[in-house]
Amino acid sequence: MDMRSEDFGELQRLVDSVFPPGVSSAATAERVDVELRAEILDLASDLMEVVSALPPRTYTRQRLCDQLNSILTARGWGNVYGTVE
Repeated sequence: MDMRSEDFGELQRLVDSVFPPGVSSAATAERVDVELRAEILDLASDLMEVVSALPPRTYTRQRLCDQLNSILTARGWGNVYGTVE
């Protein structure tokens, strides 16, 4: 049984749009930047809920991925929407 949503991988697309491949690992983004990019990408309501649960702070790519994966795991949605790296 496939539990994947049609939106599987969309959070990875979000992370890649905030931190494009090749950008410095020291690059940062604010939570508001992530929220705005999620709105531009028109993410599904469940995924917007995940983004809205991010604590307000400055994120590196790794920190953003860790936080998003933590939120996905807490909701039991990792298999449904995919985790990010």
